[in-house]
Amino acid sequence: MAQKSHETFTLIEEITRLDGSKYLEISNMVQNGRAELAAERNLIKQVRILQLNIPHSVHVINYENYINQHYTMPDENLQAFEEWEKTPAMEQEVAQILKENHIG
Repeated sequence: MAQKSHETFTLIEEITRLDGSKYLEISNMVQNGRAELAAERNLIKQVRILQLNIPHSVHVINYENYINQHYTMPDENLQAFEEWEKTPAMEQEVAQILKENHIG
């Protein structure tokens, strides 16, 4: 079994799915690179960074702890792009992060 991750989130990105719908994600440069790779492989349409170097607030820490506990970060051999499912509580954390960073 793959080890769970210990990612530190530092940015906000916008991901465009293949159907053209978009969503915002809290991420880091490594994950952004994986999303760029996914776009090159036509697994998603595109990814763009909205804000770099976001403050490491309690909401960011709560969200990264959740993601690190529930997801394994993909390597460069990814064949699919996994969208992180959020619980209602994590949706609230992301909403707070976006609000803190004046996005949305």
